[in-house]
Amino acid sequence: MSQVFSEETHRNLLSRIPHCTGPEVSDWLRAVEEGPTLVRFEEKVSWLRGEHNLAYGHAKAIIHEYDL
Repeated sequence: MSQVFSEETHRNLLSRIPHCTGPEVSDWLRAVEEGPTLVRFEEKVSWLRGEHNLAYGHAKAIIHEYDL
């Protein structure tokens, strides 16, 4: 697991994800769970970005939340 943002920044990003992406954070966490088995943090971020066209910061926040 990688701490990529301060806790405050992480919470702010999570709160904006539904507005910016459409799906709720819980939907994104489910997508990661149901997605390919990837081990490394950056692999998961790259998969979200490529498969779902997410911004880098949003993908990092989702994966960080998933790893928590």
